[in-house]
Amino acid sequence: MRGTSMSRGFAVAALTASLAVATTVGVAAQDEDASLSFFVPDSRAALGQGLADAYMALHPNVKIDVEIGPGGSDLDNLVKTRLATGEMNDVFIYNAGSLLQVLNPAQTLVDLSGEDFIGNVADSFKVTVSAEDGIFGVPVETAMGGGILYNRPIYEELGLEVPVTWDEFAANNEIIKEAGIAPVGQTYADAWTSQLFILADYYNVQAAAPDFAEMYTANEVSYSSEPAALAGFERLQEGFEKGWWQEDFGSARFDDALNMLAEGQIAHYPMLTFAVGNIAENHPDKVNDIGFFAQPGDSAEANGATVWMPMSMYIPTTTDSVDAAKAFLGFIASVEGTEAQTAIAAPSGPYVIKGATLPDDAPQAAKDMQAYIDADAAFPALEFVSPVKGPSLPQITVEVGSGLRSAVDAAALYDQDVEKQAKQLGLEGW
Repeated sequence: MRGTSMSRGFAVAALTASLAVATTVGVAAQDEDASLSFFVPDSRAALGQGLADAYMALHPNVKIDVEIGPGGSDLDNLVKTRLATGEMNDVFIYNAGSLLQVLNPAQTLVDLSGEDFIGNVADSFKVTVSAEDGIFGVPVETAMGGGILYNRPIYEELGLEVPVTWDEFAANNEIIKEAGIAPVGQTYADAWTSQLFILADYYNVQAAAPDFAEMYTANEVSYSSEPAALAGFERLQEGFEKGWWQEDFGSARFDDALNMLAEGQIAHYPMLTFAVGNIAENHPDKVNDIGFFAQPGDSAEANGATVWMPMSMYIPTTTDSVDAAKAFLGFIASVEGTEAQTAIAAPSGPYVIKGATLPDDAPQAAKDMQAYIDADAAFPALEFVSPVKGPSLPQITVEVGSGLRSAVDAAALYDQDVEKQAKQLGLEGW
């Protein structure tokens, strides 16, 4: 995400006007003079500065100094070191999910569970910033949906409805195939893309086995032993056996599938919603031809989307400005805070703040995903609720999707891959 001083200025001006009565809509007042230090990884530099500028425009008595730092593993090391030495900034942006848990949040971060603004945060996000009995962060930026991107004109031409069960999805694919269109794009030259039928199926796993993540982390259940988890591999095998893929699936790449989807050469592409940004750049006239739906499971009543959650903002227990920091986070966790972010950069997915809306010109796929958030029909991807993920999954799923390995064999092989990774992490029970 990249912004400019002009876009930040627009954000400040727009928010100053719209938040004249901010305290009536849930944005915490900040009447006392205060100074905050705000740490932001370099990949979110424009976002962090823009949010600081917007908040200071509303509260001229508050001074927020933004420090830009590294990302990736360097970010992990810096955050851990500063928390351990008591030198962390008053507010900082960091990952949600399993990476947060290694920070020992119950001891190092301020618990926000008693704050009114936490009620604004979608439940699907709260689980990724929770530990013991506390909630320690609020979301910044938008989430990404994992599921099926689809060509809406194809659906309209063939009279198809968005499926809410796997059987309905399979039936749609057969109609699409009969019409001479490849039902599902696969791009195994970019092996990471082959994982989506497994990873995006996690909402369905969670719905069928609510304790899966906890038991999986403790080595009490596995992909091969839990039918709901095995189903993702089985669905990938089914797609190959039924001839759903386009002819060049083995050599095609990510960008190829997006081009084919935009041009109506394939009907579906299992992917994260961030990919719509690529379509907007390369096929701006086609971006709203692309919709999104959750990967269907066995139950229409339990239909929902797997979500890759955004980063989060936290307060360390060592801050001397906890009230001012909480007021800032209260702004971030409000509809007005999401409007500030929209003014800084166009959203590429849904906000996980209740009541937040996307602009009229947001991509259709982002709006489709927002509907799942609004309906509380979303759950984080497994990697946000468990640290256990084997590095060889892309290679294994390419084999299944190419007809080289059965779903059952693949799940057993992936269990072995996972075991090696869990032992390297030193997890209990492995």
